[in-house]
Amino acid sequence: MKHAQGFTLIEVLVGLAIMALAFAALLRASGLAAENSATLRERMLAGWVAENRMVRLQLQDRLPAPGIEQGVLTEDDRHWRWEQEVTVAQDAKLLRVEVRILAPGAARYQLAVLTRYLQRQGG
Repeated sequence: MKHAQGFTLIEVLVGLAIMALAFAALLRASGLAAENSATLRERMLAGWVAENRMVRLQLQDRLPAPGIEQGVLTEDDRHWRWEQEVTVAQDAKLLRVEVRILAPGAARYQLAVLTRYLQRQGG
């Protein structure tokens, strides 16, 4: 009597279980990659918003006064919360300006931070 060639039911089930685990891991990895891509895009846009805020400050007729200011900018049909901190640098002729773009819905989570030094007139 000849034995039939092929796989037993147990071997097929074990193979299917291994494939299911592999596909689940692949699905999880692709989900994480998509989430990371969205986070990187959000941070890149926040960096551009910080740059735009800093350019607006530099184009003003006078430099901002030392202190902390907050506000909301609308760019790319989105509202971005910003915070700006201006301090006198160690060299009194310079102002240290730090612009932070804060995540929506989070109290202090920063998406982007940009620091520049601006020269004071007659400081």
